[in-house]
Amino acid sequence: MPELPEVEALAHHLREHAVGRAVARVDVVSLSVLKTVDPPPPALVGRQVTGATRHGKHLDVDCDGLHLVAHLSRAGWLRWLDTTAAMPPRPGRGPLALRVHLGPPGEGPGFDLTEAGTQKRLAVWIVHDPAEVPGVARLGPDALALSRDELAELLAGRTERLKTALTDQSLVAGVGNAYSDEILHTARLSPYATAGRLDDDALDRLHGALLEVLTGAVDRSVGQHAARLKGEKRSGLRVHGRTGLPCPVCGDTVREVSFADRSLQYCPTCQTGGRPLADRRMSRLLR
Repeated sequence: MPELPEVEALAHHLREHAVGRAVARVDVVSLSVLKTVDPPPPALVGRQVTGATRHGKHLDVDCDGLHLVAHLSRAGWLRWLDTTAAMPPRPGRGPLALRVHLGPPGEGPGFDLTEAGTQKRLAVWIVHDPAEVPGVARLGPDALALSRDELAELLAGRTERLKTALTDQSLVAGVGNAYSDEILHTARLSPYATAGRLDDDALDRLHGALLEVLTGAVDRSVGQHAARLKGEKRSGLRVHGRTGLPCPVCGDTVREVSFADRSLQYCPTCQTGGRPLADRRMSRLLR
């Protein structure tokens, strides 16, 4: 899933390549991707792209006051095109959901919003104010804008697991499954720790790791071509997606806990005092 660093890099790419260009045509290939009907997509035509930014994990393309806001969900992506195809794409089973032409079709550039897989969760809104998007309106403070004391205040009294708290977008905006694993590993904290019971030292480590991991990922991602961002993300991860491989810090084997639709990775030596975490899904399989 694209998270804060990748969405920030995509916004940066659009600021460099799309700002100043006018929308010439919008091809809606999958009607299910649109979550608003008024204003309609043709309302973007003729408007100049004046900015691109990020709200948590939402990408916001400002077209002279009318905003195209996209949430890429788990398998969505933005693909930049130096030259778009003149013929409108046909609706079908492919990954293309929406295409924006930023010049004469067949001559000018543009971008595609695509989604791989069968679970179609990519969502697009066309709104006058990004706050009209329910997911944006619910966002907590941005992860990179939090001070140590603000983070402590947000977590105070919370009873859920720390992994759950970090990925709750209404609490902290921008952190998803992958970078929460990386942050907790860097902070040497268990994903099962109770969010509201961290001592001062643990809070210091958590805040430092939050900034270190996300800032480092943004620095690596910004300026990369959109097509290379996924590979850049994977290359920078130390535990997430590395089940069974050695921890780059201590050499212990990276372990996994599986859930219905996701998993987390961690290092027992670095994070849980050497104790493997309970994995109920695996326990059931081994009975």
